[in-house]
Amino acid sequence: MHVDLTQPIETGMQTYPGDPEVAVRPHATDEEDEARVSALECGSHTGTHVDAPAHTEPDGKTLDGYPLERFVFDAVRVDCRDLEAREPIPASRVPDSDADLVAFWTGWDAHWGTDQYLEHPYLSPAAAETCADRGLDVAVDALNPDPTPTENASADEPEGVQAHHALLGDESLILENLTGLGAVGDRFELRAYPLALASDGAPVRAVGVVSE
Repeated sequence: MHVDLTQPIETGMQTYPGDPEVAVRPHATDEEDEARVSALECGSHTGTHVDAPAHTEPDGKTLDGYPLERFVFDAVRVDCRDLEAREPIPASRVPDSDADLVAFWTGWDAHWGTDQYLEHPYLSPAAAETCADRGLDVAVDALNPDPTPTENASADEPEGVQAHHALLGDESLILENLTGLGAVGDRFELRAYPLALASDGAPVRAVGVVSE
């Protein structure tokens, strides 16, 4: 069974604060041009997407530096739905697993499109470092593995993008804005092929493959 774990790309969709706005608009129409063509404007980190090391690391790889098979993951899902807004995911939640990727299931996709989506749980720096040490890529059903800056941020939250640096600095990939992780099991195959961009990141069609 194939499960779509992707947020659809559409005009006005939620983005990371300050990122380019998303617009999908008609360019050609059946009536006037005998064919339909849409114009798409978006940033490289729009919707469900993958971060390459070049996103935060000055000498990091871009997506074209990886073979296609690098975007097929043996994933383990970790239930973090008990965590509250802006609560860190501790290193103790990181599994000692032979998987390729850990998908942190926060349930925060339920807040997609709202201000509350920015108040998601996040990876503690120790948790991110543990993932990197264990060779695990990371996926989240939230906006960011780091805390997203808002007026609700507390003084004791980690500054900057420490989780990104720990992971991308070790060439672990990051997938953000997944949705529907409740429809896959605790172990599943995740396929998340990015657009063919020589870029710091790109939207993906994230698909979970589970045994029926």
